[in-house]
Amino acid sequence: MARGVESIRRTALGVLGALLLVIGIALLVLPGPGLLLVFAGLVLLARAVPALDRFVAPARSRAMRAAEESVSSRWRIAGSVLVGLFLVAAGVVWGLVPRLPYSGWATGASLIISGLVLFALLVWSHRRVRAARRDSPSAPAPQRTRSE
Repeated sequence: MARGVESIRRTALGVLGALLLVIGIALLVLPGPGLLLVFAGLVLLARAVPALDRFVAPARSRAMRAAEESVSSRWRIAGSVLVGLFLVAAGVVWGLVPRLPYSGWATGASLIISGLVLFALLVWSHRRVRAARRDSPSAPAPQRTRSE
């Protein structure tokens, strides 16, 4: 009985991991968090197929570096917010205007969800980078002048 449950768990992890990996690869060229989804897919696949564990660490370092770079300046944050707002607005338009190609709420909802995922990952990345900077012992202390 336990082997059957384990087999079902590994199959479910493998299918979900493969799905996230494929979506992540597509999002490498489309707007979205491609590297983070590739990493998440690889983590799940590595749990189902331990031989894939060697690919997790390189994907993690690249995904985390990309997340840090996405919030490295106010301009990048502003650009990401504008893209997210555009995705949400485009989703609403695609849901409401029937003359657009592939119009309907299926397309609109996928655009809206993409925008919301972008916002969630932007907030997560920003908090992660701020916490790392705050906890870093190599952060320079404020310099005091002689007049203080």
